[in-house]
Amino acid sequence: MTKGPLIYDKEKQELISRSARLAYPIKDGIPVMLEDEARTLTDEEMERLAG
Repeated sequence: MTKGPLIYDKEKQELISRSARLAYPIKDGIPVMLEDEARTLTDEEMERLAG
């Protein structure tokens, strides 16, 4: 969406877009980069990523 950098969250198996506030799932080793499949990051998660 934003074409910005992504952060890999190994524990949750997600790629995080801070600028879009979205977490894209990785299923069977393949990132699913569809907005409909992504979840919105909570305020707490955004604070954790910023710190």
